[in-house]
Amino acid sequence: MSRIVVIGAGVGGLAVAARTAVKGHQVTIVEQSARVGGKLHTYRRDGFAFDTGPSLFTLPAVYRDLFLKTGTALEENVDLQAVDPGFGYHWADGTDAVLPGVGIGLAADALGDALGGQASQQWRVLMSRASDMWALTRAPVLQSPLEGMRSAARLTRSLGAVRTIAPFTSLRSLGKKTFTDPRLVTLLDRYATYTGSDPRRAPAALATVPFVEQTFGAWHIGGGLGTLAPVLADRARERGVNIRLSSSAVSISQCNGAISGVELDTGEFLEADLVISDADASSLYGSLLPRDSRASQAVRNLRKSTPSLAGFVMLLAVQGRTPNIQHHNVWFPENYDAEFDAIFGKNPHPVVEPTIYACVPNDPLMRPDENHESWFILVNAPRHSSTGLAGTMDWDAPGIAEQYGAQVLATLAARGVDLRSRILWQEISTPADLERETVAPGGSIYGMASHGSMSTFKRPTNQSPIPGLFLVGGSAHPGGGLPLVGMGAELTAEIIGRAKK
Repeated sequence: MSRIVVIGAGVGGLAVAARTAVKGHQVTIVEQSARVGGKLHTYRRDGFAFDTGPSLFTLPAVYRDLFLKTGTALEENVDLQAVDPGFGYHWADGTDAVLPGVGIGLAADALGDALGGQASQQWRVLMSRASDMWALTRAPVLQSPLEGMRSAARLTRSLGAVRTIAPFTSLRSLGKKTFTDPRLVTLLDRYATYTGSDPRRAPAALATVPFVEQTFGAWHIGGGLGTLAPVLADRARERGVNIRLSSSAVSISQCNGAISGVELDTGEFLEADLVISDADASSLYGSLLPRDSRASQAVRNLRKSTPSLAGFVMLLAVQGRTPNIQHHNVWFPENYDAEFDAIFGKNPHPVVEPTIYACVPNDPLMRPDENHESWFILVNAPRHSSTGLAGTMDWDAPGIAEQYGAQVLATLAARGVDLRSRILWQEISTPADLERETVAPGGSIYGMASHGSMSTFKRPTNQSPIPGLFLVGGSAHPGGGLPLVGMGAELTAEIIGRAKK
């Protein structure tokens, strides 16, 4: 049995704590904030509830496995609900499409009905290709320890695999090669933002994201996805995990080149045989570890990567009901490239005509009554820095949050949904706020962006170069989002289990 300290009570930290505790380890989680969940959170006020982090639950099998292996089934602990219809898409030319929550064929038919031409057939062609990509990458990449370029080499042993995955093709290029309708290209582009990336630089393999979504379904948890966080914490506690909130780790100590424990901001020292970091990898290697050659090399590697985009969030308490609104809604701009230029360009600035995503759950537990709606609005945004760091902007500048919030609502009104006279109250969260609340550098949502053919294989590994130190969470392999973070927690627990045998 090992003494394990987990830094961070985000989803990755909670999941790996439960998985290691059930194997007999003595586990303590230290969390800097007063609550568990990290980015996964449901905010409540006056009977309104908003999922302020993840708002779409896919691949529930990952969490079914976690709950079954640590106790009772997922469905015995949360109210898991299929979302159908799932998505309302709105293009700048006035075209609308409503897609189901599950079903590749149904989604293709819906796109064909909305867009006409060859949209249905071409979407099926893309999803067939994505199915092959998923089959090739799921086990050797997403569900296996990352070994740098050796992991990449495993995928390139056959010419057929290389042709299918197309490692040197961007998601944008794949869309243009597959679709004759530019609206379908725009739709596919959006899935790059699921990893905080620019579709012009993201790999074609991200076509697996809509495949997974449409194959395994879109899901909601009654009362909000954030209710999963305290349930995960309860599961961890049931397995004997000690969760210490409002406890910040300030440094990780080493003895003879291996991990020896964690020092807290109170000066207390927690001895540990193993440390698992659910903090952002750049914070881990840049500030929590004493500088040595191994940590310094990790910092240099991270600096070569592009941080993911951030998000500008609005929570709207809305009176009345909006016709034809879905659980998930997207309004596309006329010029999608301008959005990515604004975020990832040399002079980052708020997107003038942004893509607007809105989650409006038809969930009675997330609104005071039938005559109100809870609107969570997310707009892609540049990262925050008040010091002029390259690739960032200052979201704490006076008045910028309020001004941009008004601009987003005006843009939504121009696209056919004017909420302004129906808003009872609103709250705004900028990338600067996310950085303060979750210690995500610059408010970066997904750690590093998936830019370049080898981006997946350059992510920080679950097993660090320092003996006894491991990583979970969105900035580590296999990536961000609830499914991948859950997979990463399983991977880390398995690596620890093998090392201790």
